Amino acid sequence: MKQKDYEAFRYLLKTRAREFFLPQSERGQASAECFIARAPGRIDVMGGVGDYSGSVVLEGTLAEAAFAAVHPRTDGQLRLWSYGIEKEGFEPRFETSLDSFYHSGGLISYEEAKKLFTSDPAKRWAAYIGGAFYVLLAEGVVDRLPGGADVFVHSSVPIGAGVSSSAAIEVAAMYAATAAYGIELEGLQLARLCQIVENRVAGAPCGIMDQVTSALGRQDELLALLCQPHELLGFHSFPEECYVFAIDSGVKHSVAGTKYTRARTAAFMGLAILMKETGQDFGGYLCNITPQEYWRSYRRFLPAKMKGEEFIKRYGQTPDTVTQVQPDETYSVRACVEHAIYENARVRRFIEVLNAVKRTDNISMLEEAGDLMYASHWSYKYKLALGARETDLLVRLAQKYFLGANWRLFGAKITGGGSGGAVAVLAIGEISDILKDILHDYYIETGINARVFQGSSPGALQFGVRKMTLR
Repeated sequence: MKQKDYEAFRYLLKTRAREFFLPQSERGQASAECFIARAPGRIDVMGGVGDYSGSVVLEGTLAEAAFAAVHPRTDGQLRLWSYGIEKEGFEPRFETSLDSFYHSGGLISYEEAKKLFTSDPAKRWAAYIGGAFYVLLAEGVVDRLPGGADVFVHSSVPIGAGVSSSAAIEVAAMYAATAAYGIELEGLQLARLCQIVENRVAGAPCGIMDQVTSALGRQDELLALLCQPHELLGFHSFPEECYVFAIDSGVKHSVAGTKYTRARTAAFMGLAILMKETGQDFGGYLCNITPQEYWRSYRRFLPAKMKGEEFIKRYGQTPDTVTQVQPDETYSVRACVEHAIYENARVRRFIEVLNAVKRTDNISMLEEAGDLMYASHWSYKYKLALGARETDLLVRLAQKYFLGANWRLFGAKITGGGSGGAVAVLAIGEISDILKDILHDYYIETGINARVFQGSSPGALQFGVRKMTLR
């Protein structure tokens, strides 16, 4: 992490945000104690959308991060300011009160909370921040919040780049808010609550890997997570001089988008079909089926395509709590199931290869790791229909320069939710000359100046919560 990024955020608090935390009538006499948290974006090295099917995923942290400062209030007001989000076409401020979380029958429902924060499209970002306060109540972490809060957020994680901008904001806001209220959360609990914010308040059907990485990730290490629902398997360092970086295609993606939702729904339809037809529950996750078992025993039960109406008639709804089968949609059930099962196997093998390279110093084995990344990218495109022309081009350019660059680029794949966003690249040694050529070729063909994400930083827990007093 760059210390100057933290100092820059502190400077924002003392200057631009001062009037937000301290009204003009109080600036000369009052002080405001802020609780500051920082959560990085993530780079999805392997696993991606296998998380909701119970896959192992392998994730790293970015240098780019979201900062959140929370100042407790006593009047029940909840005031949010997402500094700089107006550049994305949103209105940067949102206000409500804790009273809006209640009606005559008690706490409002998740659907009502979603409407509260997202009914105005220009301010729907508030769900990712303000939703933290509602979820603490809805999930029974606390019976009552002691007061409202002023929340000031600023993020360098770009929206729609496939590097988990939403999770970074959620984790930073939730961590700072719990510190301000004196609430202690274990790391995985923090991540799970943030996932609920995104799934049920913001309405984006993501898995949990983004929030776990942003909360528990470590600088210059890869976090391995078994998403059943969230078992931390450990951390892995790279072989010497080896690393992963990301290139933003410039094409925005959204986990709330229809293609991602359709792919997730299809995978859960497959799980429901297999459970019904075989009488097995598979521990609740597709990824508990090996590729060999799938091909030998289960593939025959799955239709290549299935209309939602037919599925509902035969099987009802799926076990998924955040998506619904739509009667008029046609789903690629078999392909989406196969992606999950085979991706889980690819991730596990990728980890084995990295560890073998470290033991043996046999750099040539990284070629297999790269092939696994290329296979994952192919599956995104042809199994899930989550590819994009621009990310395909970046992957092809990485392959082109691997062949002529004395083995410095080994593999590349689309990341996260797909349909645009970033491409992860596995490299070794100095590659600035190759990278310059890739970006040039990409610009010539697309007219897009691609952004590169290089470097890593601590997760939220490793950074901690820091206090600052404004006077």
